[in-house]
Parts: sequence; structure tokens; C-alpha cells
Amino acid sequence: MPYALSAVEIVAGILLLFGGGELFVAGSVALSLLLGIPQIVIGLTVVSMGTSAPELFVSLLSTIQGGSAGDAIAVSNVVGSNIFNVLVVLGASAAVMPLRVKSRLVRRDVPLLLGVSMATWGMASGGRITWVAGLALITGTVINLLWEIRSAKEEPSEASDDMDTEGAAPAPVAAAKLAAGLGLLVLGSQVLVKGSMAAAQGLGVSETVIGLTIVSAGTSMPELVTSLVAAYRGKADLAIGNVVGSNLLNQLVILGVCGLASGERGLGVDPVMLVRDFPIMVATTLACLPIFWTGGVITRLEGWILLGLYGVYVIEQILSSAASSVSDEFRLFALIGILPAVLVFLVWTVLRWKSKRHQLV
Repeated sequence: MPYALSAVEIVAGILLLFGGGELFVAGSVALSLLLGIPQIVIGLTVVSMGTSAPELFVSLLSTIQGGSAGDAIAVSNVVGSNIFNVLVVLGASAAVMPLRVKSRLVRRDVPLLLGVSMATWGMASGGRITWVAGLALITGTVINLLWEIRSAKEEPSEASDDMDTEGAAPAPVAAAKLAAGLGLLVLGSQVLVKGSMAAAQGLGVSETVIGLTIVSAGTSMPELVTSLVAAYRGKADLAIGNVVGSNLLNQLVILGVCGLASGERGLGVDPVMLVRDFPIMVATTLACLPIFWTGGVITRLEGWILLGLYGVYVIEQILSSAASSVSDEFRLFALIGILPAVLVFLVWTVLRWKSKRHQLV
């Protein structure tokens, strides 16, 4: 019976977060369109803020509740969501429709995300994200937002092509959607955190594993739905910008706010995450550069490869939580089999792109 109750709470929390995220995004986009903000900037800022709201509320509530269990869910939710966003959200979107990448993403946004990911990993390497680190991350958020606004003004020709007033709503309606979405996000985060902690205790697995899988996937549903719909409608800028922007905000805003909220004790980080999940988060971000760079298109094949890699990641999580000897064997297979194959594919993709470019010249 306790297991059934935990499952119901997790599903109910995810559904509430999903509904709240949808309303929050709809209201945010409507207000942005009324203000005349370009689509790529909407994706990187407003939409990503809205779709990252579930992660923010879940992680912040977990931090406020305190203790190692709360910290584990707070941090693992962010790291797991970033991995999910790149491998599943971006992969599924590309599988639906090949995504054409804006040059600014390769020149500015992905390198920035890579730098922030490495910096966050470094801040957490001591086993805690202190309030000082949280303040630094919040400061980075402000700097990045100002940079976004300035870069949008400097690229008027590209921005003007992205404008789309479809779906614009009156300001009062947009504000009502924002308020309703916010209320559902608060309620959904409380239900999901309660159910997740109960499930971890009942199943005998760590809160870190729950946060990296169930909670992170649940809170990333708004990103997945938003990017899939955007890809289907041919709005690649919105689909990709949503992923990159959400991953940036997950680290800058969510870990920053949680670090500040943790106060003097700091936000505890599971040592296992430092040697496994943080490196995977950085590696998935790094893999985006050659994928985005070559030809400016994320192909369906690359999308399916990203989805397959997430499957490998989840299997490794399950085997590790079961403390099975199969876990070590699977991890060895991934290191000497799957990882080299992916690296070979990335190198082959770059070489093929260079060859085609040389032929055109």
C-alpha cells in the first residue's frame, strides 16, 4: 500500500507540474510576443525559465526541507534534468524533425553552457555548493540575461526573421496564465517531492538515484513537450534554444538559489555524482559542439543516438542501485564498447562535413 501511495503522489505531482509548466510557458511567451522579443531569445530565456520552473520548485523545496535526503534530490534533479534535456529532449526533437542550428548557438550559447557546466562541477567538487557559490551562480544569471538582451539588439537581421506573433494573447489573459501556472507548480512540487522521498525509502534506493531518474524526467516533461511541439511545427530555434537555455538556468538559477537557501551548511553533493553524473553532464554538453557544428543540422540519426545513450545511462543507474556485479560489467562494456563507438561517429561526422565543404569550395 505505501508503494502504491508513493506512485500515485509521483504521478500526480508530475501531472500538476506539467499543467503548471504549460500555463507558465503560454503566459510567458504571450507576454514576450507582446513586447516584441525575437523567437530565439524567447527560447533561450523566457520559455526556458518557464520550463525550468518545475525543477526550481522541486529543488528549492527539497533544500528548504533540509537534510542529506533533500540535498540529494535538489542536486540530482538539476544534473539529471540537464542530461535528460540533451539526450532525450534534443534527441526526440531531432528524431521527429531534423533541426537546423543557428550559428549563434555554436559561437556563443553552447560554449557558454559548457563553461558553466565545468564551473558548476568545480564548485561542487568539495562535496558542497556553498552560499558563496550560489551567489556567484546568481550573478552569472544576471550577466547572461543582460548579454542575451544586448546580443539580440546586435543581431537585428537574424532576430527579425524569428518574430512570430501567432498565439499572442491580451496582457490580462497572459498574466492569469502565469499566476495559475505558478500555483500548480508550487502544489505539484510539494506532491512530487513527498512521493519521491517515500518511494526512495520504500524501495531501499538512494534519493540521488530517484532524483537522477524519476524526478528529473518528471520535471523535464515541460521541456520535452515544448521542444517536440516546436520541432513538429518547424520552429527549430525554439526547440534547441529551450534545451540550451534550460540547462543554463538549471545550473545558474536553481543551484544558485538552492545554494543561497542552504545557508551556512551548504548544499550537500553525493560523492558518487562527482565521479559519475557531473562528468556525464559535461560530456553530453561537449558532444553538442560537433553535432551542432557539422552542417548546422541535427539529423534524425544523431537524435536516435542521443536517445540510445540515455537508455544506456538509465540502465547503468538501475544496475548501480541494485548493487549487482552486473553493474561493473555493464559499465566496462559502456567504456570499451559504446563510448569509443560514439567518439568514432563524432569524428566521422566532422571529417565527412569537412570533406563536403572542401568539395564545395
